[in-house]
Amino acid sequence: MQIVKQQLLDALAQALEALSPGAGAKAVFESPKVPAHGDLATTAAMQLAKPLKLNPRQLAETLRAKLLESQPYQRWTEALEIAGPGFINIRLTPEAKQQVVPAVLAQGAEFGCQTASGHKMMVEFVSANPTGPLHVGHGRQAALGDAICNLYQTQGWEVYREFYYNDAGVQISTLATSTQLRAKGCKPGDPEWPEQAYNGEYIADIATDFLAKKTVAADDRSFTASGDVTALDDLREFAVAYLRHEQDLDLQAFAVKFDNYYLESSLYRSGRVDDAVCRLQAAGKTYEQDGALWLKSTDYGDDKDRVMRKGDGSYTYFVPDVAYHISKWERGFKKAVNIQGTDHHGTIARVRAGLQAAGVGVPPGYPDYVLHTMVRVIKGGEEVKISKRAGSYVTLRDLIEWTSRDAVRFFLLSRKPDTEYTFDVDLAVAKNNDNPVYYVQYAHARICSVLAAWGGDIANLGQVSLAALNSSPAQSLMLLLAKYPEMLSAAAADFAPHDVTFYLRELAACYHSYYDAERILVDDQGIKLARLALVAATAQVLHNGLAVLGVSAPQKM
Repeated sequence: MQIVKQQLLDALAQALEALSPGAGAKAVFESPKVPAHGDLATTAAMQLAKPLKLNPRQLAETLRAKLLESQPYQRWTEALEIAGPGFINIRLTPEAKQQVVPAVLAQGAEFGCQTASGHKMMVEFVSANPTGPLHVGHGRQAALGDAICNLYQTQGWEVYREFYYNDAGVQISTLATSTQLRAKGCKPGDPEWPEQAYNGEYIADIATDFLAKKTVAADDRSFTASGDVTALDDLREFAVAYLRHEQDLDLQAFAVKFDNYYLESSLYRSGRVDDAVCRLQAAGKTYEQDGALWLKSTDYGDDKDRVMRKGDGSYTYFVPDVAYHISKWERGFKKAVNIQGTDHHGTIARVRAGLQAAGVGVPPGYPDYVLHTMVRVIKGGEEVKISKRAGSYVTLRDLIEWTSRDAVRFFLLSRKPDTEYTFDVDLAVAKNNDNPVYYVQYAHARICSVLAAWGGDIANLGQVSLAALNSSPAQSLMLLLAKYPEMLSAAAADFAPHDVTFYLRELAACYHSYYDAERILVDDQGIKLARLALVAATAQVLHNGLAVLGVSAPQKM
């Protein structure tokens, strides 16, 4: 149906161009708000009426007549109806709607995907400090980042996934001293225990393994503990490696993989931080005041200038961020997306200001940001706030163990990132239509059951006659299938994987309605094969959409 729609769009552009040179650019279709009004609509006549000084409804009549003279509209439309002040509602023929079925069956997993564009982008996400297990907020970020990567891959982008480790700073020192105290026999609540120390049981686990002189291996390092509780540097190295390994396990449980892990500490070791500061100073974008070095970030829209280097010589946290993003740009990533919590909102202006001031060619608005809120967890009707293992929050692994990876991914993607979300554990394990991931997966499994009962070769369904697919339920289902590619493109452009969850729920509902309205395995061979082709195409699109979310499409439930 994409070919049909493009032919109709081209014919609309030609008709508009004939009415007013240059107006062909206004050739776009909308979906009528009320499905009964038609399958497609255009407001082009209303947009052209004012510059042409014509009555919009009369102009719509003229445009309608021109469209009906064209071959695509003669072949693919049943009616063009003028409504209101100049809307043109278009009703497609059953044959036009049926075109989507063989297209889906022929393209399979590639349906909805664009050809490779040659564009390259980086998505940075999760990027948790190596100071504890991943919490459910990290889980929301992991689901978002992975799904956004998948969305852009469907649009032909070459996508690179990166995890940025904040392994240089006060939090790492706190981790080391917390582990040292545990290794010495102190625990939370003791007089010697500092208020800022990490209290989770995982700190005791690290201390125990350190005393046992164990070896831990993370993605890029292996470290063997000395067992010497006075060796703070050893404790620090061991604790970071231990927790990086733990986070690797969390991500494996969530089926998230990264192409690279970038260390904050490497920015200092390589001289990138100092180089970034020198660039800013050379560009005349800094000044000294009160013993500190300041960035003139107000020159780039920030509400006030920002301290870069404090009086003690240490850098504020946004300075390595500027150096890191210069690295992204120099590595060839002309588009970069950061998935972060809403608490990072204040850093956006200063990072972008630093990048502009550095004069390395970075365009305004680089990088893009997707900010998400935290997640509340409800279990048994009550909020769950802590985990014994983490000490102060629910971990991602807790959530996966209580429910499933599929449920966690689908649920955490089912709302806009910047909206509050409450994860209901009881709903996530329910096997009923109130559970959205179950509802969608059940639609796929239900189709697989029908296809298995038939027992034929699905590959042959792409060539069957679809003339029997002329009922209202069948046509509604085909129209929705045809919207999948456009939905993907829009969701990618808006960084909106929640649009995919909405679409899948709508598609599942549409299939369930179709299944209830028309029996599929009927005696009439032609009708049966046509209906099988339609439901096989529906299963494929459900499978494709779930894959974008990183959710499985089970054949049995």
